Amino acid sequence: MLPLLLLACAGSPRHPLGLPLAACPPTPNCVSSLADPSDAEHYIPPLPAPGPAAQSLERAAALLAARPRTTVLTVDGAWLHATERSRLWGYVDDIELWADVDSGLLHLRSAARVGRTDMGVNRRRMEELSALWAQP
Repeated sequence: MLPLLLLACAGSPRHPLGLPLAACPPTPNCVSSLADPSDAEHYIPPLPAPGPAAQSLERAAALLAARPRTTVLTVDGAWLHATERSRLWGYVDDIELWADVDSGLLHLRSAARVGRTDMGVNRRRMEELSALWAQP
């Protein structure tokens, strides 16, 4: 008899209804600045991004590319998609950023592709990006 392996998916990049970032699943392995602020498990504040979207995404891409095991895959208009692999098991997390030029904000989303929990990895990743973003 073969062993049974169950995996859960945290969603794919881009929201199916055309919103700029994919929605977080109900599992605790995703953070997003577009989540309801009352949802402490999923919400993370956006970053200030005055100026052109391309300039914000270029800076964000450079900060992400400097992280170990992180690859920037797509920069498309005001949207960026990157992935980061975990050091030990090689699990892939999706990172999405959306530069909202109307509000002057850079919205964030980071989510595990598989599993139920990420032990806070995605939140820490976005908090680290936020700390670097705040530096001049």
